[in-house]
Amino acid sequence: MQASRLLGRSLVKPRPSVLPRSHLARRWLSTGPEGASAPPPPRPSFWKRFLQVTGSVTLVTVATGGALYYVAQKDRTPGPQLPHDPTKKTLVILGSGWGATSLLNSLDTVDYNVIVISPKNYFLFTPLLPSVAVGTLSPRSILQPTRYVTRHKKRQVTVIEASATDVDPTTKTVTFADTSEIQGLVSTTTIPYDYLVFAVGAEVQTFNIPGVREHACFMKELEDAEKMQRRFLDCLESAAFPGQSTEEIKRLLHMVVVGGGPTGVELSGELHDFLEQDLRSWYPELAEHVRISLVEALPSVLPMFSKQLIDYTESTFKEAKIDILTKTMVKEVRDKSVVLQLPDKSIAEVPCGLVVWAAGNTLRKVTRDLMAKFPDVQTNRRGITVDECLRMVGSNGSIFAIGDCTATSYAPTAQVASQEGAYLARVLAQLAKKDEAEARLRELQAQGADALSPEAKEEREQLEKRLAKLEKIRPFKYSHQGSLAYIGSDKAIADLPFFNGNLATGGVATFLFWRSAYLSTLFSMRNRILVATDWLYVKLFGRDVSRE
Repeated sequence: MQASRLLGRSLVKPRPSVLPRSHLARRWLSTGPEGASAPPPPRPSFWKRFLQVTGSVTLVTVATGGALYYVAQKDRTPGPQLPHDPTKKTLVILGSGWGATSLLNSLDTVDYNVIVISPKNYFLFTPLLPSVAVGTLSPRSILQPTRYVTRHKKRQVTVIEASATDVDPTTKTVTFADTSEIQGLVSTTTIPYDYLVFAVGAEVQTFNIPGVREHACFMKELEDAEKMQRRFLDCLESAAFPGQSTEEIKRLLHMVVVGGGPTGVELSGELHDFLEQDLRSWYPELAEHVRISLVEALPSVLPMFSKQLIDYTESTFKEAKIDILTKTMVKEVRDKSVVLQLPDKSIAEVPCGLVVWAAGNTLRKVTRDLMAKFPDVQTNRRGITVDECLRMVGSNGSIFAIGDCTATSYAPTAQVASQEGAYLARVLAQLAKKDEAEARLRELQAQGADALSPEAKEEREQLEKRLAKLEKIRPFKYSHQGSLAYIGSDKAIADLPFFNGNLATGGVATFLFWRSAYLSTLFSMRNRILVATDWLYVKLFGRDVSRE
């Protein structure tokens, strides 16, 4: 019996388990020598990677959009401002161009009661005006309302949309009038000033050539660009009218740009881009007849650029089939033609459908009237004579003049006016400190020297030393940051200061630099986003060829 039990136990005894070879290998690896690597983890699935990337992109987009929304709302909702202080001096600024807007951006309005008077209640980014003329940019994209600047200042700034008609330096008053379509019971008034910043700019110079004002389009203001765009599209539609002869089609589609400066060159390049990128698709029967001519009285276009870049521009225009007529003068602009004096002094009447005038500036009437009140010292026909601190000569330091209305050794460019405005903001801040120190010094002197305490005497000495320093105003010095111009075909030229010389570049890379430089120069994030969006829109969908 016992033997049978032992036999049964032996029969039911479990057999030793046999491990698979793979398991043995894993055990051997896990107990092997130090430094043996573990097997690589399994790769995540495609959907897991897709969800991770999507989540990261969404997070970045939400964060960027939130930051942009915060900044935009902050710009849209300016906070409360200090009211005008009767004890402060009144600063009147005439104009809302480059010089005036740069001054407003840099000025500390706590020091003054500031009043801005301009026929336009906005700042216009003029370097991109040719892009508006062909529909590359929307007109609103390059406008910055003046109140967008003034409402973010510490003290209230009064903005008046009106045209200055007279400045009386004797009584220190400015007379201005409402020139808008809708007027109230009061449309003309006069206000006093303590300091006046004269920044009214200039108007188009026609050189008294017959027919320019009647038949040509200008490229100075926003309405000029819009008018040129309407007339250009009108020429296209008139040329497409059934029954037009070949000669009439060629006349209607001949665009003449007068002025070989940056504005004329950039407009010619923008017209060429419009032709190649859009008109060939929507007006294929007319595209071959479109012709662009650039007329310049000087021996070359873009005289402010280096010879290398001038040659590059001329070769680029030659490839684009843009005719450059140098040493050629306009004698008359007619309804359907322009009369030219060629280099050999011969006269030729050239049929055309559109003439765009971008050839020079001249003084406004209010500027000439102001200069006439200082006949002994204001004798320069180019503009107001100013000293090294931008004070109008003869005004006893109460009138400052900046921008295109002045006659200085600098070119009448946006870059010069912008630097003059920023400089003048520093000068006005120094004058405010000087006025404050003088007022405090008069209070101490009124008490009498014997009645002053030792602390008051020390304060008086410090004020006298401070006034001696504040009396010295550093003169204005222009720092040239370079010249840029777009020449069409996604190419641009740049003449930039580099160490002790200049760096001259041109091509597609310079075109990208040109765009980035203009984006950074715009005064607000709103304008930067609008301009960048317009460029992207045109790249994807092209320019609009509908006519209002």
